[in-house]
Parts: sequence; C-alpha cells; structure tokens
Amino acid sequence: MPVETRIHFQEELSALELQALGGLDMVAESLERTLEAVLHHDVELAGYVIADDDRIDGRYLEVRQGILSLLARQAPVATDLRLIAALLDLIRNFERMGDQCVNISKLVPLVGREPPVHPEIITRIERMMRQAISQVQQCKQAFARRDVELAEDLVRQDDEIDRCNREIFALVLETGDDPDAREWGMTMMLVARQIERVGDNAVDIGEQTAFVVTGEFREFTDASHPDAVPPAIGLSAGPRGE
Repeated sequence: MPVETRIHFQEELSALELQALGGLDMVAESLERTLEAVLHHDVELAGYVIADDDRIDGRYLEVRQGILSLLARQAPVATDLRLIAALLDLIRNFERMGDQCVNISKLVPLVGREPPVHPEIITRIERMMRQAISQVQQCKQAFARRDVELAEDLVRQDDEIDRCNREIFALVLETGDDPDAREWGMTMMLVARQIERVGDNAVDIGEQTAFVVTGEFREFTDASHPDAVPPAIGLSAGPRGE
C-alpha cells in the first residue's frame, strides 16, 4: 500500500473509531434518562428514550457502513483487521445497549404513576444502573487508551451488578401476597435483567480492547468454569502487520 494511501486509510479508520466511541457516550446519556424515568415513573421521559434510540441506531449504521466502505476500497494489514473486527463488535454492543434502554423504558408506563414501591429494590435498581453507566464510560476509556488492565476491571464492576440482580430477585420473592406489589416487583426484575445485560455488553467491549492490544481473543470470565483460565484465540500480525 503506498504511503499516502496508508496514511489516508489510517485517518479514516481513526475517524470511524471516534464515531464508534461517541456511540457509547450516547448510550451513557440514554441510561441516565432511563434511570430518571424509572425512579420518577416519568412516562414522558421514557417515551423520549424510546424515540431517541433512532440516534443510536443511526450511529451504528453510519459506522458500520463506513467500515464496509473502507474495506471495499483498501486492503488493511492484520493489525488494522483486528481494530476493524473490534469496532464492528463495539458498535453491535452499543446498539444492543440502546435497545436495552428502550426495553426498560417500555416497562415504565406499565407500573403506573404511583406504584407500591419497595425502597430496597429501588435502591438496588439505582445502584445497578449507576454501575452500568460507569461501566459504559470505563469501557470507552479502556478502548480509546488500549488499556487492558482498565478493561479487565470491568469484570469487578459487573460482579456488583450481578449481585444486586440476585438480591432484587430475593426481595421480590419476599414482597408478600399483595398482587400490585408483586406485579411491580416482577417488573423491576425485568428492569434489573436489562441492566445486567448492559454490564455484559460493556465487558464484551473490554474483551475486544484486549484483543486489539494482544491479538488474542479471550473471555475475561468463564461462566461454566469460573476458576479456569479461558483459552485465547490468536490473530497474529502476520508478515505484513506492524
């Protein structure tokens, strides 16, 4: 690849990465609004989150098309391919995060404006959501900085989300025989499940950060064998890679 062409390729790829990372900022904003809608039973704000998901979807399509167009015009080396593969995974994950905000927001009108709120459940929902927002921000920083250690730390935060999710399930089982309280609790279980998935998506992006840096893909955790070291799948730079 001629030097000038190579420079232009790198500039385009860097611009696409910035666009992709910007999608995570959009997700963080959507999560903030979603949390407010849940905490205040704000149906109007929930509707805004649902409508605004078109922006996140648009960013996904914009970056995806840009990457495909770039691949059609240039022949990237292996190191570029690692980044391109990671970016395609990143945008898929932030698009899913946007959908999870929509899923939560669609539940807000179902509980009514004055539901029988269980304070301990709400406290954990808020804790989960703020942890998820922190994860989204951190996975963006880790990817942008190529910081594997920061990416691996996402697992610690995800463990906190998983713990709160389990606690909410237990609290819902203790809500008693009041059908309204039980229905609200079941709805909060669905909310918690969506937040838990946001955390999983953030960890996925962290794993892609490690892949870009090392050329090996590995899961940070293995759910079926939590004490085992997950195997790595390598993609070396090859004779042309730098």
